[in-house]
Amino acid sequence: MKKTNIIFGIRPVIEIIKSGREIDKLLIQKGLKSRNFFDLNFLIQKYKIPCQYVPVEKLNNITPKNHQGVIGFISEIEYQHIENILPFVYEQGKNPLILILDRITDVRNMGAIARTSECANVDAIIVPTKETAQINADAIKTSAGALAKIPVCREDNLIHTFNFLKNSGLQIIACTEKSDVYYNTIDFTIPTAIIIGSEKDGISQKYLRVSDNIVKIPILGKIESLNVSVATGIILYEAIRQRAKH
Repeated sequence: MKKTNIIFGIRPVIEIIKSGREIDKLLIQKGLKSRNFFDLNFLIQKYKIPCQYVPVEKLNNITPKNHQGVIGFISEIEYQHIENILPFVYEQGKNPLILILDRITDVRNMGAIARTSECANVDAIIVPTKETAQINADAIKTSAGALAKIPVCREDNLIHTFNFLKNSGLQIIACTEKSDVYYNTIDFTIPTAIIIGSEKDGISQKYLRVSDNIVKIPILGKIESLNVSVATGIILYEAIRQRAKH
């Protein structure tokens, strides 16, 4: 993260939030208590800003200056909401193709996935508010600038988001090796949202339960899984192949 994207001190962070700038996340010293902190906490709750409570040593390692127990990371992009994006997609006469990333934490994977998504003309990428990679300079560089072009929607409640997508006519397809159904047997020509899971443990069970179909990419070698960005590319371009043929 570039130093210019870090803000520290309770009052400066409060003012940045009030200015409307996007905050990727806040690091807050465990046990922090002060009048100003209560003011900051009100804004955290109001705007649903991701935050993590950490030992003071972690904050000191980021900056030796007087951080007052709070360090914020300013986002490189402006996040959006899928409720605002999807109606516009339909108004344009497009067949929606949405990508949902469940806890992708590596910034380079995030960048690579965004680059492929932009090339595949994905309409939006949805990420959770918590447990997701920061969209920082490294992510944008890896994406070849795609993260500045494709809408990224940060949503606090993905179950609510799934319900919105289903009610809007989209099928939900989860891509995981924990399936007996191959990805190329599913119809991607209809409005679709594809879920891709974390590098560590794949898609959360609660999201698998609400998916319309769960599919896998065949693995023929001895290694049990593909890199998440490679898997994303395979399934997105299967959707593109089917839609082009259709």
